[in-house]
Amino acid sequence: MDSFFSAVEVRENPELRGLPVVVGGPKAGEEKAVEEPDKRIRGVVSTCSYEAREYGVHSAMPISQAYKLCPDAKFLPVNMPLYKRVSRELMAILREYADKIEQVSIDEAFLDVSTKVHDWNSAREYARMIKREILEKEGLTCSVGIAPNKTIAKISSDFVKPAGLTVVEGVKARAFLTPLPVKKIPGVGPKTEETLKKMGIEQVGQLASCDVQKLVAKLGKYGTRLHLIANGIDESEVEEEWERKSLSRERTFAEDTRDALVLNDCVDELAEDVYNAIKREGFVFKTVAIKVKFEDFVICTRAKTLKSFQSELSTLRKAARELMAEFSAGNGKGKKIRLVGVRVSNLGVVDEKQRRII
Repeated sequence: MDSFFSAVEVRENPELRGLPVVVGGPKAGEEKAVEEPDKRIRGVVSTCSYEAREYGVHSAMPISQAYKLCPDAKFLPVNMPLYKRVSRELMAILREYADKIEQVSIDEAFLDVSTKVHDWNSAREYARMIKREILEKEGLTCSVGIAPNKTIAKISSDFVKPAGLTVVEGVKARAFLTPLPVKKIPGVGPKTEETLKKMGIEQVGQLASCDVQKLVAKLGKYGTRLHLIANGIDESEVEEEWERKSLSRERTFAEDTRDALVLNDCVDELAEDVYNAIKREGFVFKTVAIKVKFEDFVICTRAKTLKSFQSELSTLRKAARELMAEFSAGNGKGKKIRLVGVRVSNLGVVDEKQRRII
């Protein structure tokens, strides 16, 4: 994701759009501290907007230094519950596109899409679909790297930001890597970079052509891995450790609406889509939830947990409609609705032999 924490804050508070935003401090209750330049503010920058980066602000910088560089920035405390919720929504979108998904941080994941695309051009179009859905459903941009392995995909995802898309075809991997500084390789920190620099190695191409035994002598087994990566070789798999806990479907309207008939029809259709999906996967459900995003991007959710596991479309549709009634009845303070979602969670699997929930 692009500048994830600050981008979420801007989405939640549109008045921040176009302004330098720094997330990471001051802590709640310390807002007055930033008004006094001589007062040291504790903490470091977690994320900052691209507008703040133009002043030299960057992640891991002390908040006090960020203030000196950009005193007019909007300093916000970290709101981790919000970012985790948005992350879950993003990962749910990605799972629908992937054969396998490996989430590596709150805002980053590897997707194996081997069976979804047949060449590099279709991979590019597939990535554009993902980017569009994330933008439409979450109001956020992301940068995507497409490559034959995880390391090159990671490097290429940072190659053009924000909202970038970089494709590194297999035969072009070495040419892509060769001119890059060695610090672009994931895991190469200042200490390793300095060690390589003393060996006369500053670019990935130099690392690729270096005698691997010299690298092992200086860096141990890590030297072998760096040599392979520099030559475009990384055979690590996308490792998915995930058990489905929920399933959802959403729809963004072409035009924001408060028409109850339109909203209820949408809920019915989404409920059927969700039902068909969990039926294919052999799940039953116990909790039904509705998500509504208003025209100002404010998101509200409502959920209902049933007394026992259910497997009927009529039950799902009825619960979803009842939850939606609060919003379609105008309790959103007259605001139009931009997006509606239906989700089931608290899932169970039917053991067909013993006809019991497991």
